[in-house]
This record gives sequence, C-alpha cells and structure tokens, in this order.
Amino acid sequence: MNKSFTFDSLPKNLADLQSMQEAVLTDPFQTAALTICALCAYAEDKTAGTEMLNWLRGPRPLGPFDISFLNDRFRDGKYVIYSYFAGAIPDNDYTPVRPFTLTFEEGPYADANPGYKKLHIRSGGADSAREVVLRRKGDGTWLLWDQFLLVSIRQPKSADPWA
Repeated sequence: MNKSFTFDSLPKNLADLQSMQEAVLTDPFQTAALTICALCAYAEDKTAGTEMLNWLRGPRPLGPFDISFLNDRFRDGKYVIYSYFAGAIPDNDYTPVRPFTLTFEEGPYADANPGYKKLHIRSGGADSAREVVLRRKGDGTWLLWDQFLLVSIRQPKSADPWA
C-alpha cells in the first residue's frame, strides 16, 4: 500500500505541526510524513525541530546521542531531507515541487514485528528507498521509533565539481 501527503507549507514549530490534520497520529503513515516535516524544521531551527521530534517520539525524547547524530547529518547541508519530496532531484538542487508531496510505501516486511510498522520513502538522490519505523502506543497512536532518512545521497548539481 502507498500513501501520499500534500502540504501547502511546512510547519515551523510544534504548534504548527500539531495543528496539521495528520497530527492525530492514528495512522503510521501520518507520523512518518510529520517526521520528515519535523526534520525539515530541524534543518532550519534546531530548537523547533527538536520539540517537534520529541512530540512525535512520545515517551522516548531525543537523547544526547540522537542530537549529536542530527547535528552531524545537517552539518554538510539541508538538502538530504528535502530530497524526499516530489520533484526534488540533484539537477534542481533538491528543490521540491510545490505543494510539497511525500509518498510512503509499505515494504514486504512492514508488519514483521507486532506493534511496529516499517515504511519506505524514495529520495530523488538515491537508488534505494529509505526507512521510517513507527511504534504503536497503547492508546492507538503511532509514534516515531527510528528513522534512516539522513544517509548520503547524490550531491546537488551546484555542489558537484563534475557537473
């Protein structure tokens, strides 16, 4: 199953995120989409992004290792997280088409572990899809468990000395 989400604008802070219709978190796809929105916010404002990610993680807030990891991944640029939006490719320096659209898919092992859901999303700069893992809380909401979105992709054209 695939699900797409379209946003006219991206949230800038926790209040913006919580006001989005997907913020009910009753579907793991919603939480996955909001995770990318929160990571985009983190790229622009670490404090706002941290608050958003902590809310999406529920009882497991980001720890010092998580923060260090995020800071390291965003050190070289913000383009990796934007590569998951439709139309964002190396040739246009990962500039998404507006409105912002994300499409997630279930892989063959999406439900391999009870209470967890593994979803995949394609990057315009990678050959293979990347994973987001969600966990269902006792109240039925789906929270962020782990993400494997901030791994290397092709350089944007403007940064590629061979382009």
